[in-house]
Amino acid sequence: MTEPATDAPYIALKAVQKGFKIGAEAVPIFTALDLTIPRGDFVAIMGPSGSGKSTLLNMLAGIDSPDGGELRIGSARLDRMGEGARSSWRAHSMGIVFQFYNLLPMLTAAENVELPLLLKPLAARDRRARVEKVLDLVGLSGRGGQYPALMSGGEQQRVGIARAIVSDPALLLCDEPTGDLDRKSAGGVLEMLRFLNRKLGKTIVMVTHDPRAASCARRTLHLDKGQFLEERRAA
Repeated sequence: MTEPATDAPYIALKAVQKGFKIGAEAVPIFTALDLTIPRGDFVAIMGPSGSGKSTLLNMLAGIDSPDGGELRIGSARLDRMGEGARSSWRAHSMGIVFQFYNLLPMLTAAENVELPLLLKPLAARDRRARVEKVLDLVGLSGRGGQYPALMSGGEQQRVGIARAIVSDPALLLCDEPTGDLDRKSAGGVLEMLRFLNRKLGKTIVMVTHDPRAASCARRTLHLDKGQFLEERRAA
C-alpha cells in the first residue's frame, strides 16, 4: 500500500514551457505552467479541446518532455531525463488507463494484465499470482481467460485498470477513462478509481470532459489556454 495523502508535493511543475511547430510557425501550449499535487491526491483536469490537457498528461507520463521549467515526480526530475531514462522510469513508477482500453486482442485478459510484469525479474508463477490478485481486485476473478472481444466495454476498462496497477505504481494517469462507456459501466469504473485512491493511496491524475467523472476526484482543475483558471474541491 502506498502512503496516505500529505501536504508534501509529489508532483511539481514550476514555470513549465511547452510548444510545437506547425511548419515554420511556433505554437506555444504552456509558457509558465505551475502545478502541485500532493501524494495520495485525486485530481481531475478539465478544459476545452486545445487547452493543453493531453500535452500535460504526456509530460506527466514521460512520453514528452517540457521545453523549459522544472517537472518533478517524487524524486525524479523528468525535465532532465532523456527519452530512454523516461521510458525506464515510466515502466517502473506509474500506470496509464486509456480511453479506448489499448488491450491486445490476440491476448487474454490475464495476458494483457501480465504485460508490464514481463519487464520485471519475476518468475512466471509470481507473475500469475499478481495477475490473479489484481483481476480479483477489479471484480474480474475467473475472467482471466477471456479475450477482449468477448468482454463488455466496462469489463475491458477494468482489465485496463488491472494492467495499470499490477506493478503497484504510486501514480495512475487516466486519459478519459469513461469516455467510451455507458453510464452504468462508467459508474463502476469511477468507483474503482475512488477505491484505488481512498483505500490503496494511489495518486491519480485524470483528464476528462465528463463532470460526473470529475465529481469523483478530490479536486478539479480547469485548464484553458495553457493556464489553470480555477480549482474546485469535492464536498
